[in-house]
Amino acid sequence: MPITAIVLAAGEGTRMKSRHPKVVHKVLDKPLVWWSVRAARDAGVDRVVVVVGNGADEVRASLAGEDVTFVEQTERLGTGHAVRVVRDALGGFQGPVVVLSGDSPLLRADTIKDLIQRTMAAHNACTVLTMTPPDVTGYGRLDFAEDGSVRSIIEHKDCTPEQRERLTECNSSIYCFCGGRLTANIDKIGNDNVQHEYYLTDMVGIYVGMGEPVAAVHVDDYTELLGVNSRSQLAEANKVMQRRINEGLMAEGVSMLDPDSVWVGPDVTVGRDTVLLPLTMLWGKTSIGEGCTVGPNTRLTDTTVGDDCTVDETVAIQATLENDVNCGPRAYLRPGAHLLDGSKAGTHVEIKNSTIGKGSKVPHLSYIGDTTMGEGVNVGAGSITCNYDGVHKNKTFIGDNVFVGSDTMMVAPVSIGDGALVGASSCITRDVPADALAIERSEQKIIEGYASARMARLKKEN
Repeated sequence: MPITAIVLAAGEGTRMKSRHPKVVHKVLDKPLVWWSVRAARDAGVDRVVVVVGNGADEVRASLAGEDVTFVEQTERLGTGHAVRVVRDALGGFQGPVVVLSGDSPLLRADTIKDLIQRTMAAHNACTVLTMTPPDVTGYGRLDFAEDGSVRSIIEHKDCTPEQRERLTECNSSIYCFCGGRLTANIDKIGNDNVQHEYYLTDMVGIYVGMGEPVAAVHVDDYTELLGVNSRSQLAEANKVMQRRINEGLMAEGVSMLDPDSVWVGPDVTVGRDTVLLPLTMLWGKTSIGEGCTVGPNTRLTDTTVGDDCTVDETVAIQATLENDVNCGPRAYLRPGAHLLDGSKAGTHVEIKNSTIGKGSKVPHLSYIGDTTMGEGVNVGAGSITCNYDGVHKNKTFIGDNVFVGSDTMMVAPVSIGDGALVGASSCITRDVPADALAIERSEQKIIEGYASARMARLKKEN
């Protein structure tokens, strides 16, 4: 039977105080709703349906590339109404239906899988995921029958003082339903409440009244079920996920001087014996090999780093560093930067859409853009490839074993042949043949005694 997950992501999230939908705010550089979708997929769910409403286009954009179905809840009349809208859009449910919150990014896939399996094994009409947080204030409480089945869910405001003291098992608002029975009975939810909304929680009471089996699955780690409703809770969720990912990396042989100051996204891979220093952020599909030192103060996004590299105080976006590459401090690698084995991008160096050949070095204070550079090249400090003419981006070609003196402008399109020398402070506007010397500078003039004569003249004028 197919398994369906419904991710509720239509709410406004007013406590976030934001012009953006709550579920697009990020945990470790991924939207809140993305985490729910990923957990469902990793749990083996066949079809993921995301219910959108407030900021629907922005929520859809945040999940671009994900295999999900969007259903819009144009009238936001509660969680029960959202599930009914999905049922109508799909023409009914078959198989288990898991209902997840788009603002609960910490739920593990294994927990969802266990919830589904236990629902199916016991043929439950509904199974509720529950927790016992340190502070139960505000949560709906589960009341159990003597046989352990769920008798009811009582909202905190409706609990008597005795119930608030006795009932400590809390509703997470995450459920697994039998799809057939949900299809047939979802319309029984009413809206006779202060908000005039249709609450999915009411399905528990409906099923109990019908004599249908309702059970609970307790989650020991209550942090899995924490929702995000404020900026403070968003920060807390980031810390929980940060620790979870970092502990997994360290268990696999990655070192961190201070795990609390290292941030690694869920799609990042890091090899053994790599050291991640403080204030390092690794986002997107970044991949780092073995034996590297990354950081401090480094941010890599969708970047590939080989083995035995040093990446110090560097920002890199969609860049590739092969093996034994040295980068930084304070380097900026923009999309398309490709540093081959043994190459170097040094202090205050920016590289964009360029290949730096094996063993070649751009040590400091230089910009290299739209360039193909051969092996064994040395680029002196303050050198620039002038790649933009105001309309087009033009290419620079630098052959093997070229020496470029400091403060050189290479005005593209231009080529410098193998083994050529370029004198310092040159402006190269024409191709340089292999094994040639290119030098372009005006003649230096010296006027003896000029400085003191100038000063005397200025004093006399004043």
